[in-house]
Amino acid sequence: MSKKTFEEENNLGSEEMFEHYRFDVDPGQEIVRIDKFLIDRIPNTSRSKIQIASKNGNILVNSVKVKQNYKVKPLDKISIVLPYPVRELELIPEDIPLDIIFEDDEVLVVNKPSNMVVHPGYGNYTGTLVNALVYHIENLPTKKQDYFGRPGLVHRLDKHTTGLLVVAKTENALTNLAKQFSDRTTERHYYALVWGDVKEDGKVIANVGRSLKNRKVMTVFEDGISGKNAITHYKVIKRFGYVTLVECKLETGRTHQIRVHMKYIGHPLFYDLEYGGDKILKGTSNAKYKKFIDNCFSLLDGQALHAKTIGFKHPSQDHYIRLNSELPNGFQKVIDKWSKYIIV
Repeated sequence: MSKKTFEEENNLGSEEMFEHYRFDVDPGQEIVRIDKFLIDRIPNTSRSKIQIASKNGNILVNSVKVKQNYKVKPLDKISIVLPYPVRELELIPEDIPLDIIFEDDEVLVVNKPSNMVVHPGYGNYTGTLVNALVYHIENLPTKKQDYFGRPGLVHRLDKHTTGLLVVAKTENALTNLAKQFSDRTTERHYYALVWGDVKEDGKVIANVGRSLKNRKVMTVFEDGISGKNAITHYKVIKRFGYVTLVECKLETGRTHQIRVHMKYIGHPLFYDLEYGGDKILKGTSNAKYKKFIDNCFSLLDGQALHAKTIGFKHPSQDHYIRLNSELPNGFQKVIDKWSKYIIV
């Protein structure tokens, strides 16, 4: 019997906030309903959570979706995807303005600003996006009956990364979206300004894991064993000579994936404080150019990375939601400056 936890799957803090459990049933296993089998083996779960997971197709036996009354048999191979349990932190509602792009009874999509942490944690117990979301949802005139007292996250964005984030307002929506992210059927496109002249569109396939030298950052592992599989597609939007605006499409959602992958291929993100993009990497050494770069840096809080597009199937309605967002003001001003900069 094996279990693949959130930490193992996503390197202790990935953008994706769901967990996989996998069980190889023993040869001597007695015949038992799968909901009872899973409740006995998965911590912090309940029959209702298992039922919701089954309803959304999150439980597979021998690669086939099953209902909660399926009878487990010896040698079955069982897998289940569940939303990652929220840590036991008091979520303090805070009246912080939100830029909500879409909202109904089950989900909302928010346009996250820069310099905002998504979820409370060590050193950031207040002022986070979740604190603002709790306040917003609790103060709605009407709330969905099965709202479970907290915003449900299945992915997140780094503190200085701006853009679209989808949030579940019900247990059913959370479980359904976790499955979509796990199956990689969601759509996520980012705009990134990177150092250097990117010659052509491409794809990075390179394992990403936490650095052995500095646990606060991630790195690429080339041994094919360490880290977790990560795939990023990128295409050129506009070239400026010393920097390039690219669109990145995620297949996987590892922590800092775009930032790590672009650095790995020699194009760190512009003004990325953790990955070496906060100094002049391309261009001239004259004072005028240095001043130009400093002026660009002053418009940003951190890496020039924006989650521009999000797409997913509505958790209970038979339609696809695809939303776009504009670049934030500082990022757009940096692009405008580079558009006017003439390389001589």
